[in-house]
Amino acid sequence: MHQKNMARTKEQKKEIIEKLKTIVSGAESLVFVNMHGLKVADANTLRRKLKSEGVGFFVAKKTLTAKALEGQKYSGTMPALIGEFGLAYGADQVAPAREIYEFQKKLKDQVSIVGGVFENKYMSKDEMMSIALIPPLRTLQGMFVNLISSPIQGFVMALDQISKKTV
Repeated sequence: MHQKNMARTKEQKKEIIEKLKTIVSGAESLVFVNMHGLKVADANTLRRKLKSEGVGFFVAKKTLTAKALEGQKYSGTMPALIGEFGLAYGADQVAPAREIYEFQKKLKDQVSIVGGVFENKYMSKDEMMSIALIPPLRTLQGMFVNLISSPIQGFVMALDQISKKTV
């Protein structure tokens, strides 16, 4: 009877590793998250918010995650997976890091970025934090429109002033 439970546990571990491999192969970026002492209500809020932004979140043992990452062709060195471990992932390269960072600000000492994978390269905590600070695409587009329209507006105002002086 005892061995039957062990066999099932090994099978469950295999299933988790396969799920992790599927997640990793389909994600544009991964964020390694330490969730020390995260309350259940906060964890549920985190999952709902991440899901609404197209970001998945999976909790697994660090050893199983490391096994799932072993076969990947990522450059660099995998950062240490510390604490109670979670993995944020998504099709958007920046959203997983940005969304986890927002929770890191709100839930200090309970959620923190410890590293990740970006453009097929392992990233340190600091590198992932830099990625987390990249504004969303809509914000960047708005900033670009403002940037290119400012000189045009200045030029139009200057022409207007010149036309008033010459009349």
